[in-house]
Amino acid sequence: MRNAHSALYSAVLAGILAIGIGSAAQAAMSEAQYDAAVKAADARLKTDKERCSTMSGNAEDVCKAQAEAEHTRVTEQAKAEMKGTSKARLEAAEEVAEANYKVAKERCDDFSGDPKDICLKEAKATYEKQKADITVLEKGNTADARKDARETKRDADFEVAKAKCDQFSGDVKDKCVKDAKATYKVE
Repeated sequence: MRNAHSALYSAVLAGILAIGIGSAAQAAMSEAQYDAAVKAADARLKTDKERCSTMSGNAEDVCKAQAEAEHTRVTEQAKAEMKGTSKARLEAAEEVAEANYKVAKERCDDFSGDPKDICLKEAKATYEKQKADITVLEKGNTADARKDARETKRDADFEVAKAKCDQFSGDVKDKCVKDAKATYKVE
């Protein structure tokens, strides 16, 4: 689970950069190019959903969520490129992060009990970290914004660590929580 969420976080961060949040100068996409990109994304979504319908259970649900997330990524990136503003790129990054969060939560349905709780906490932590990175960019990459983002990320990681402790009981659980607090410097 952990590697999947870490990979997802890295992929979304790379996607944010690909959208061009960090670059001030980016050629704007024409409306015709935007329309073509959206039509292509719509066609791919339809094809992907047809492929997903051959699956069953949660695999089908995950497949459809992934198809929707990819559609969101492509259309939001196109919209951001057409508008050509930092605000549009940030909005696109937020939409992509939310779509990826939905995929991650859907994947958690493969589990039950503590593993599912941990999976959901990891999905939420990944989403909160992405939002923290976006907020830093919204606030102009200031020292205060970076500090707030570090705290948000630390708190998200602590919540995951604490959820992992829930699978234990008694002294083992107490030690696990204590170690998590020490690791993440949470009181």
